[in-house]
Amino acid sequence: MELQDGLYEDSQDGLQEGDQVNLKIVEQTPLGYNVLIDDEFDGLLFNSEVYQDIEEGMETYGYVKKIRDDGKIDVSLRPQGFRNVIDSDADVIMRKLDEKGYLMLTDKSSPESIKFRLQMSKKAFKRAIGGLYKDKKIELKQDRIELIK
Repeated sequence: MELQDGLYEDSQDGLQEGDQVNLKIVEQTPLGYNVLIDDEFDGLLFNSEVYQDIEEGMETYGYVKKIRDDGKIDVSLRPQGFRNVIDSDADVIMRKLDEKGYLMLTDKSSPESIKFRLQMSKKAFKRAIGGLYKDKKIELKQDRIELIK
């Protein structure tokens, strides 16, 4: 990219933070994964954004997290924005609850257990169950979460 009038040339024509995009996983790096966005732009998916199995050559969708001043694009596998993230995480939890009516996890569960079962961080899990509890969709028990029918 060349500098024009002291600013980086806009090579991400049409991309905006928050946009849903197609991603192709190109290669793993120490920081995360280099990705190809919409078969056109290079991007980076940081390790801290990965809560599912990822392989080189895999295609999925993601979201533009940030277009940096240097023109590089950071992406996420989860929608951006507080409400979108909570809704997405709550949907994952509700799908699991719909299967059995309960989930053997609580806010005291280990981060590893939550990540293994739900592919989300403990922080995201606690935010989502807080919203579901407030909406009276779940009941919090000592050893599990139950769906309110």
